[in-house]
Amino acid sequence: MPGGGRCPDCGSADLVDDAHYSQSQLVCSDCGCVVTEGVLTTTFSDEGNLREVTYSRSTGENEQVSRSQQQGLRRVRDLCRVLQLPSTFEDTAVAYYQQAYQHSGIRAARMQKKEVLVGCCVLITCRQHNWPLTMGTICTLLYADLDMFSGTYMQIVKLLGLDVPSLCLTDLVKTYCSSFKLFQASPSVPAKYVEDKEKMLSRTRQLVELADETWLVTGRHPLPVITAAAFLAWQSLQPAARLTCSLARFCKLANVDLPYPAPSRLQELLAVLLRMAEQLAWLQVLKLDKRSVVKHIGDLLQHRHTLIRKAFREGPAEVEAREKELQGWGQGQGKGEVGNSPVDLPEGKRPASPALLLPPCMLKPPKRVCPAPPASTVTGDESISDSEIEQYLRTPQEVRDFQRAQAATRNPNPP
Repeated sequence: MPGGGRCPDCGSADLVDDAHYSQSQLVCSDCGCVVTEGVLTTTFSDEGNLREVTYSRSTGENEQVSRSQQQGLRRVRDLCRVLQLPSTFEDTAVAYYQQAYQHSGIRAARMQKKEVLVGCCVLITCRQHNWPLTMGTICTLLYADLDMFSGTYMQIVKLLGLDVPSLCLTDLVKTYCSSFKLFQASPSVPAKYVEDKEKMLSRTRQLVELADETWLVTGRHPLPVITAAAFLAWQSLQPAARLTCSLARFCKLANVDLPYPAPSRLQELLAVLLRMAEQLAWLQVLKLDKRSVVKHIGDLLQHRHTLIRKAFREGPAEVEAREKELQGWGQGQGKGEVGNSPVDLPEGKRPASPALLLPPCMLKPPKRVCPAPPASTVTGDESISDSEIEQYLRTPQEVRDFQRAQAATRNPNPP
Protein backbone atom coordinates (compact mmCIF):
# COMPACT_ATOMS: atom_id res chain seq x y z
CA MET A 1 0.00 0.00 0.00
CA PRO A 2 1.43 3.41 -0.88
CA GLY A 3 1.90 5.61 2.13
CA GLY A 4 1.82 2.74 4.64
CA GLY A 5 -1.01 1.58 6.89
CA ARG A 6 -2.15 -1.57 8.63
CA CYS A 7 -5.38 -3.50 8.96
CA PRO A 8 -7.24 -2.55 12.16
CA ASP A 9 -8.38 -6.16 12.68
CA CYS A 10 -5.35 -8.38 12.03
CA GLY A 11 -2.55 -5.79 11.85
CA SER A 12 -1.43 -6.91 8.40
CA ALA A 13 0.22 -4.37 6.15
CA ASP A 14 -0.80 -6.18 2.97
CA LEU A 15 -3.56 -3.83 1.83
CA VAL A 16 -4.77 -3.76 -1.78
CA ASP A 17 -7.10 -1.52 -3.82
CA ASP A 18 -10.32 -3.28 -4.75
CA ALA A 19 -12.59 -1.52 -7.27
CA HIS A 20 -16.18 -2.11 -6.16
CA TYR A 21 -18.51 -0.82 -8.91
CA SER A 22 -17.34 2.78 -9.43
CA GLN A 23 -15.85 3.17 -5.92
CA SER A 24 -12.31 2.15 -5.04
CA GLN A 25 -11.88 0.51 -1.62
CA LEU A 26 -8.83 -0.47 0.41
CA VAL A 27 -9.12 -4.11 1.52
CA CYS A 28 -6.87 -6.28 3.66
CA SER A 29 -5.71 -9.25 1.57
CA ASP A 30 -5.24 -11.45 4.66
CA CYS A 31 -8.58 -11.13 6.49
CA GLY A 32 -10.73 -9.31 3.89
CA CYS A 33 -11.54 -6.33 6.11
CA VAL A 34 -12.49 -3.13 4.31
CA VAL A 35 -10.06 -0.61 5.67
CA THR A 36 -11.31 2.49 3.84
CA GLU A 37 -14.59 3.08 2.09
CA GLY A 38 -15.02 4.69 -1.28
CA VAL A 39 -14.14 8.35 -1.60
CA LEU A 40 -16.23 11.01 -3.27
CA THR A 41 -15.57 14.58 -4.35
CA THR A 42 -18.28 17.09 -3.57
CA THR A 43 -17.25 20.19 -5.52
CA PHE A 44 -15.04 21.14 -8.43
CA SER A 45 -12.64 22.81 -6.02
CA ASP A 46 -12.22 19.54 -4.15
CA GLU A 47 -11.51 17.76 -7.42
CA GLY A 48 -9.05 20.44 -8.47
CA ASN A 49 -7.17 20.22 -5.18
CA LEU A 50 -7.41 16.42 -5.11
CA ARG A 51 -9.34 16.50 -1.84
CA GLU A 52 -11.11 13.26 -1.22
CA VAL A 53 -14.29 13.27 0.88
CA THR A 54 -15.60 10.02 2.32
CA TYR A 55 -19.20 9.00 1.70
CA SER A 56 -20.09 9.34 5.37
CA ARG A 57 -19.02 12.97 5.27
CA SER A 58 -20.83 13.70 2.01
CA THR A 59 -24.42 14.88 1.76
CA GLY A 60 -25.67 11.59 0.37
CA GLU A 61 -25.97 9.91 3.76
CA ASN A 62 -27.85 12.84 5.26
CA GLU A 63 -30.62 12.77 2.64
CA GLN A 64 -32.98 10.42 4.40
CA VAL A 65 -36.18 9.41 2.61
CA SER A 66 -39.02 8.35 4.86
CA ARG A 67 -40.73 5.02 4.40
CA SER A 68 -43.99 6.74 3.53
CA GLN A 69 -42.33 8.77 0.77
CA GLN A 70 -40.56 5.70 -0.60
CA GLN A 71 -43.87 3.87 -0.75
CA GLY A 72 -45.50 6.82 -2.51
CA LEU A 73 -42.73 7.00 -5.10
CA ARG A 74 -43.13 3.30 -5.81
CA ARG A 75 -46.89 3.79 -6.21
CA VAL A 76 -46.31 6.62 -8.70
CA ARG A 77 -44.05 4.41 -10.82
CA ASP A 78 -46.44 1.47 -10.59
CA LEU A 79 -49.41 3.59 -11.66
CA CYS A 80 -47.48 4.96 -14.65
CA ARG A 81 -46.60 1.43 -15.72
CA VAL A 82 -50.19 0.23 -15.34
CA LEU A 83 -51.32 3.10 -17.59
CA GLN A 84 -48.41 2.33 -19.98
CA LEU A 85 -47.17 5.91 -19.90
CA PRO A 86 -43.83 6.92 -21.43
CA SER A 87 -40.77 7.01 -19.19
CA THR A 88 -40.62 10.80 -19.39
CA PHE A 89 -44.10 10.96 -17.85
CA GLU A 90 -42.95 8.74 -15.00
CA ASP A 91 -39.95 10.97 -14.24
CA THR A 92 -42.13 14.10 -14.26
CA ALA A 93 -44.74 12.54 -11.97
CA VAL A 94 -42.04 11.40 -9.53
CA ALA A 95 -40.56 14.91 -9.48
CA TYR A 96 -43.97 16.42 -8.72
CA TYR A 97 -44.51 13.94 -5.89
CA GLN A 98 -41.14 14.81 -4.37
CA GLN A 99 -41.87 18.55 -4.61
CA ALA A 100 -45.28 18.14 -3.01
CA TYR A 101 -43.85 15.97 -0.22
CA GLN A 102 -41.51 18.76 0.84
CA HIS A 103 -44.48 20.74 2.20
CA SER A 104 -45.29 20.08 5.83
CA GLY A 105 -49.03 19.96 5.18
CA ILE A 106 -48.59 17.03 2.78
CA ARG A 107 -46.16 15.15 5.04
CA ALA A 108 -48.58 15.41 7.97
CA ALA A 109 -51.63 14.37 5.90
CA ARG A 110 -53.46 11.09 6.34
CA MET A 111 -52.58 8.00 4.34
CA GLN A 112 -55.74 8.34 2.22
CA LYS A 113 -54.66 11.78 1.05
CA LYS A 114 -51.12 10.60 0.32
CA GLU A 115 -52.56 7.79 -1.78
CA VAL A 116 -54.67 10.32 -3.68
CA LEU A 117 -51.56 12.47 -4.13
CA VAL A 118 -50.05 9.67 -6.23
CA GLY A 119 -52.92 9.88 -8.71
CA CYS A 120 -52.89 13.68 -8.72
CA CYS A 121 -49.23 13.81 -9.78
CA VAL A 122 -49.86 11.31 -12.58
CA LEU A 123 -52.99 13.17 -13.75
CA ILE A 124 -51.20 16.53 -13.78
CA THR A 125 -48.40 15.03 -15.86
CA CYS A 126 -50.86 13.54 -18.37
CA ARG A 127 -52.78 16.82 -18.68
CA GLN A 128 -49.58 18.78 -19.32
CA HIS A 129 -48.57 16.35 -22.07
CA ASN A 130 -52.10 16.34 -23.56
CA TRP A 131 -52.52 12.65 -22.72
CA PRO A 132 -56.24 11.73 -22.61
CA LEU A 133 -56.83 10.56 -19.05
CA THR A 134 -59.79 11.39 -16.84
CA MET A 135 -60.03 11.90 -13.13
CA GLY A 136 -62.62 9.14 -12.90
CA THR A 137 -60.19 6.60 -14.37
CA ILE A 138 -57.57 7.42 -11.75
CA CYS A 139 -60.13 7.21 -8.95
CA THR A 140 -61.24 3.80 -10.21
CA LEU A 141 -57.68 2.46 -10.25
CA LEU A 142 -56.88 3.82 -6.79
CA TYR A 143 -60.33 3.14 -5.25
CA ALA A 144 -60.26 6.80 -4.20
CA ASP A 145 -63.11 9.13 -3.35
CA LEU A 146 -63.80 11.58 -6.18
CA ASP A 147 -64.43 14.56 -3.87
CA MET A 148 -61.18 14.01 -1.98
CA PHE A 149 -59.31 13.52 -5.24
CA SER A 150 -60.62 16.73 -6.82
CA GLY A 151 -59.86 18.74 -3.66
CA THR A 152 -56.32 17.37 -3.42
CA TYR A 153 -55.79 17.95 -7.15
CA MET A 154 -56.67 21.65 -6.87
CA GLN A 155 -54.53 21.98 -3.75
CA ILE A 156 -51.44 20.50 -5.45
CA VAL A 157 -51.88 22.63 -8.57
CA LYS A 158 -52.05 25.76 -6.41
CA LEU A 159 -49.31 24.63 -4.04
CA LEU A 160 -46.78 23.92 -6.79
CA GLY A 161 -47.91 26.81 -9.00
CA LEU A 162 -48.47 24.56 -12.04
CA ASP A 163 -50.12 25.46 -15.32
CA VAL A 164 -52.42 22.56 -16.18
CA PRO A 165 -54.39 22.76 -19.47
CA SER A 166 -57.94 21.47 -19.68
CA LEU A 167 -58.75 18.04 -21.04
CA CYS A 168 -58.96 17.76 -24.85
CA LEU A 169 -62.32 16.18 -25.66
CA THR A 170 -61.28 15.17 -29.18
CA ASP A 171 -58.40 13.03 -27.94
CA LEU A 172 -60.55 11.59 -25.19
CA VAL A 173 -63.22 10.56 -27.71
CA LYS A 174 -60.63 8.70 -29.78
CA THR A 175 -59.11 6.96 -26.77
CA TYR A 176 -62.41 6.01 -25.15
CA CYS A 177 -64.21 4.84 -28.30
CA SER A 178 -61.22 2.85 -29.53
CA SER A 179 -61.80 0.42 -26.68
CA PHE A 180 -65.28 -0.53 -27.98
CA LYS A 181 -65.74 -4.11 -29.16
CA LEU A 182 -67.98 -3.04 -32.06
CA PHE A 183 -65.45 -2.79 -34.86
CA GLN A 184 -65.11 -6.47 -35.72
CA ALA A 185 -67.54 -9.37 -35.76
CA SER A 186 -67.46 -11.76 -32.81
CA PRO A 187 -69.82 -14.31 -31.22
CA SER A 188 -71.07 -11.61 -28.80
CA VAL A 189 -71.55 -8.92 -31.50
CA PRO A 190 -73.93 -9.69 -34.40
CA ALA A 191 -72.89 -8.63 -37.90
CA LYS A 192 -75.59 -5.93 -38.11
CA TYR A 193 -74.11 -4.20 -35.07
CA VAL A 194 -70.51 -4.09 -36.37
CA GLU A 195 -69.48 -0.60 -37.48
CA ASP A 196 -66.51 1.00 -39.20
CA LYS A 197 -64.23 2.57 -36.61
CA GLU A 198 -63.34 5.75 -38.50
CA LYS A 199 -66.95 6.54 -39.42
CA MET A 200 -68.12 6.10 -35.84
CA LEU A 201 -65.26 8.16 -34.41
CA SER A 202 -65.91 11.00 -36.86
CA ARG A 203 -69.63 11.21 -36.10
CA THR A 204 -69.11 10.80 -32.35
CA ARG A 205 -66.61 13.67 -32.42
CA GLN A 206 -69.14 15.89 -34.22
CA LEU A 207 -71.86 15.07 -31.67
CA VAL A 208 -69.53 15.80 -28.77
CA GLU A 209 -68.64 19.17 -30.35
CA LEU A 210 -72.37 19.85 -30.69
CA ALA A 211 -72.87 19.02 -27.01
CA ASP A 212 -70.00 21.32 -26.11
CA GLU A 213 -71.50 24.19 -28.13
CA THR A 214 -74.88 23.76 -26.40
CA TRP A 215 -73.57 23.74 -22.80
CA LEU A 216 -74.04 20.00 -22.24
CA VAL A 217 -70.39 19.39 -21.35
CA THR A 218 -69.52 22.41 -19.22
CA GLY A 219 -68.98 21.48 -15.57
CA ARG A 220 -69.79 17.81 -16.16
CA HIS A 221 -67.93 14.56 -16.38
CA PRO A 222 -67.10 13.99 -20.07
CA LEU A 223 -67.52 10.20 -20.24
CA PRO A 224 -71.34 10.13 -19.92
CA VAL A 225 -71.60 12.73 -22.71
CA ILE A 226 -69.21 10.75 -24.92
CA THR A 227 -71.12 7.53 -24.24
CA ALA A 228 -74.43 9.13 -25.26
CA ALA A 229 -72.84 10.69 -28.36
CA ALA A 230 -71.25 7.37 -29.38
CA PHE A 231 -74.60 5.61 -28.99
CA LEU A 232 -76.39 8.14 -31.23
CA ALA A 233 -73.57 8.03 -33.78
CA TRP A 234 -73.71 4.24 -33.87
CA GLN A 235 -77.51 4.24 -34.28
CA SER A 236 -77.56 6.93 -36.99
CA LEU A 237 -75.12 5.06 -39.25
CA GLN A 238 -77.58 2.16 -39.66
CA PRO A 239 -80.87 3.30 -38.07
CA ALA A 240 -83.06 0.58 -39.58
CA ALA A 241 -81.35 -2.22 -37.68
CA ARG A 242 -80.26 -0.35 -34.54
CA LEU A 243 -83.12 1.90 -33.42
CA THR A 244 -84.52 -0.91 -31.30
CA CYS A 245 -81.24 -1.29 -29.38
CA SER A 246 -81.16 0.43 -26.00
CA LEU A 247 -78.29 2.35 -24.47
CA ALA A 248 -77.70 -0.35 -21.84
CA ARG A 249 -77.44 -3.06 -24.50
CA PHE A 250 -75.12 -0.88 -26.57
CA CYS A 251 -72.72 -0.56 -23.62
CA LYS A 252 -72.92 -4.31 -23.06
CA LEU A 253 -72.08 -4.99 -26.72
CA ALA A 254 -69.22 -2.48 -26.60
CA ASN A 255 -67.94 -4.07 -23.36
CA VAL A 256 -67.90 -0.78 -21.44
CA ASP A 257 -69.62 0.29 -18.25
CA LEU A 258 -72.74 2.42 -18.49
CA PRO A 259 -72.10 5.69 -16.61
CA TYR A 260 -74.96 6.68 -14.36
CA PRO A 261 -75.76 10.13 -15.93
CA ALA A 262 -75.47 8.84 -19.53
CA PRO A 263 -79.27 8.35 -20.03
CA SER A 264 -79.86 11.96 -18.95
CA ARG A 265 -77.15 13.22 -21.31
CA LEU A 266 -78.79 11.18 -24.08
CA GLN A 267 -82.16 12.84 -23.53
CA GLU A 268 -80.55 16.29 -23.53
CA LEU A 269 -78.76 15.58 -26.80
CA LEU A 270 -81.98 14.35 -28.40
CA ALA A 271 -83.79 17.51 -27.25
CA VAL A 272 -81.12 19.67 -28.92
CA LEU A 273 -81.37 17.65 -32.14
CA LEU A 274 -85.15 18.09 -32.17
CA ARG A 275 -84.81 21.87 -31.79
CA MET A 276 -82.37 21.88 -34.70
CA ALA A 277 -84.68 19.71 -36.83
CA GLU A 278 -87.44 22.30 -36.46
CA GLN A 279 -85.32 24.74 -38.50
CA LEU A 280 -85.02 22.48 -41.57
CA ALA A 281 -87.93 22.89 -43.98
CA TRP A 282 -87.91 19.30 -45.25
CA LEU A 283 -88.00 17.95 -41.68
CA GLN A 284 -90.78 20.19 -40.34
CA VAL A 285 -93.47 18.21 -42.17
CA LEU A 286 -92.30 14.87 -40.75
CA LYS A 287 -93.23 15.64 -37.11
CA LEU A 288 -90.13 13.99 -35.71
CA ASP A 289 -89.78 12.64 -32.20
CA LYS A 290 -86.78 11.62 -30.14
CA ARG A 291 -86.63 8.25 -31.88
CA SER A 292 -87.11 9.21 -35.51
CA VAL A 293 -84.78 12.22 -35.35
CA VAL A 294 -81.85 9.78 -35.12
CA LYS A 295 -82.31 8.95 -38.83
CA HIS A 296 -81.50 12.55 -39.79
CA ILE A 297 -78.48 13.17 -37.54
CA GLY A 298 -76.19 13.29 -40.59
CA ASP A 299 -78.16 16.19 -42.14
CA LEU A 300 -78.36 18.03 -38.83
CA LEU A 301 -74.63 17.77 -38.20
CA GLN A 302 -73.86 18.93 -41.73
CA HIS A 303 -75.64 22.26 -41.07
CA ARG A 304 -75.22 22.37 -37.30
CA HIS A 305 -73.68 25.86 -37.03
CA THR A 306 -76.53 27.49 -38.93
CA LEU A 307 -79.20 25.44 -37.17
CA ILE A 308 -77.86 26.23 -33.71
CA ARG A 309 -77.82 29.93 -34.50
CA LYS A 310 -81.42 29.83 -35.75
CA ALA A 311 -82.74 27.59 -32.98
CA PHE A 312 -81.03 29.16 -29.99
CA ARG A 313 -78.88 32.19 -30.69
CA GLU A 314 -81.23 34.47 -32.56
CA GLY A 315 -80.93 37.78 -30.75
CA PRO A 316 -83.50 40.55 -30.01
CA ALA A 317 -82.65 42.36 -33.28
CA GLU A 318 -83.84 39.41 -35.36
CA VAL A 319 -87.00 39.07 -33.27
CA GLU A 320 -87.78 42.80 -33.68
CA ALA A 321 -87.20 42.61 -37.44
CA ARG A 322 -89.55 39.66 -37.67
CA GLU A 323 -92.23 41.54 -35.71
CA LYS A 324 -91.93 44.55 -38.04
CA GLU A 325 -92.25 42.26 -41.01
CA LEU A 326 -95.44 40.74 -39.62
CA GLN A 327 -96.79 44.18 -38.69
CA GLY A 328 -96.17 45.49 -42.23
CA TRP A 329 -97.87 42.45 -43.69
CA GLY A 330 -100.91 43.05 -41.48
CA GLN A 331 -101.15 46.70 -42.57
CA GLY A 332 -100.92 45.65 -46.19
CA GLN A 333 -103.79 43.25 -45.72
CA GLY A 334 -105.86 46.04 -44.19
CA LYS A 335 -105.38 48.22 -47.30
CA GLY A 336 -106.64 45.48 -49.57
CA GLU A 337 -103.22 44.33 -50.72
CA VAL A 338 -102.58 40.65 -51.14
CA GLY A 339 -99.43 39.24 -49.55
CA ASN A 340 -97.98 36.00 -48.28
CA SER A 341 -97.69 35.70 -44.55
CA PRO A 342 -94.58 33.95 -43.25
CA VAL A 343 -96.72 32.36 -40.55
CA ASP A 344 -100.41 32.28 -39.83
CA LEU A 345 -100.94 33.98 -36.48
CA PRO A 346 -104.31 34.67 -34.81
CA GLU A 347 -105.50 38.21 -34.23
CA GLY A 348 -103.42 40.01 -31.58
CA LYS A 349 -100.82 37.24 -31.26
CA ARG A 350 -97.10 37.99 -31.34
CA PRO A 351 -94.50 35.64 -32.81
CA ALA A 352 -92.80 33.40 -30.29
CA SER A 353 -89.31 34.44 -29.29
CA PRO A 354 -86.56 31.86 -29.80
CA ALA A 355 -85.50 29.92 -26.74
CA LEU A 356 -82.33 31.04 -25.06
CA LEU A 357 -79.31 28.78 -25.15
CA LEU A 358 -78.61 28.30 -21.46
CA PRO A 359 -76.87 25.59 -19.44
CA PRO A 360 -79.19 22.82 -18.19
CA CYS A 361 -78.56 23.88 -14.60
CA MET A 362 -80.24 27.23 -15.41
CA LEU A 363 -83.05 25.79 -17.52
CA LYS A 364 -83.94 23.29 -14.78
CA PRO A 365 -82.51 24.62 -11.54
CA PRO A 366 -82.54 22.25 -8.59
CA LYS A 367 -85.32 22.78 -6.10
CA ARG A 368 -84.19 24.35 -2.90
CA VAL A 369 -85.75 22.88 0.17
CA CYS A 370 -86.65 25.66 2.58
CA PRO A 371 -86.25 24.69 6.21
CA ALA A 372 -89.55 24.42 8.05
CA PRO A 373 -90.12 27.08 10.70
CA PRO A 374 -89.82 25.80 14.25
CA ALA A 375 -93.13 24.69 15.64
CA SER A 376 -94.34 26.97 18.42
CA THR A 377 -95.93 25.29 21.41
CA VAL A 378 -98.74 27.36 22.94
CA THR A 379 -99.93 26.31 26.40
CA GLY A 380 -102.26 29.22 27.19
CA ASP A 381 -100.34 30.23 30.31
CA GLU A 382 -98.18 32.83 28.55
CA SER A 383 -98.24 36.35 30.07
CA ILE A 384 -99.82 39.15 27.98
CA SER A 385 -98.37 42.66 28.11
CA ASP A 386 -100.58 45.72 28.74
CA SER A 387 -99.99 47.08 25.23
CA GLU A 388 -100.91 43.76 23.67
CA ILE A 389 -104.06 43.18 25.72
CA GLU A 390 -105.65 46.29 24.23
CA GLN A 391 -105.87 44.43 20.94
CA TYR A 392 -108.22 41.90 22.51
CA LEU A 393 -110.68 44.46 24.01
CA ARG A 394 -113.74 44.84 21.83
CA THR A 395 -116.53 46.72 23.68
CA PRO A 396 -116.51 49.82 25.95
CA GLN A 397 -117.71 47.64 28.82
CA GLU A 398 -114.60 45.47 28.47
CA VAL A 399 -112.43 48.59 28.53
CA ARG A 400 -114.08 49.83 31.73
CA ASP A 401 -113.74 46.43 33.40
CA PHE A 402 -110.09 46.31 32.46
CA GLN A 403 -109.44 49.80 33.88
CA ARG A 404 -111.27 48.89 37.09
CA ALA A 405 -109.15 45.73 37.44
CA GLN A 406 -105.97 47.73 36.90
CA ALA A 407 -106.97 50.25 39.57
CA ALA A 408 -107.79 47.48 42.05
CA THR A 409 -104.42 45.91 41.44
CA ARG A 410 -102.60 49.18 42.09
CA ASN A 411 -104.59 49.94 45.29
CA PRO A 412 -105.27 46.58 47.00
CA ASN A 413 -106.66 48.36 50.15
CA PRO A 414 -108.88 51.27 49.05
CA PRO A 415 -109.92 53.79 51.79
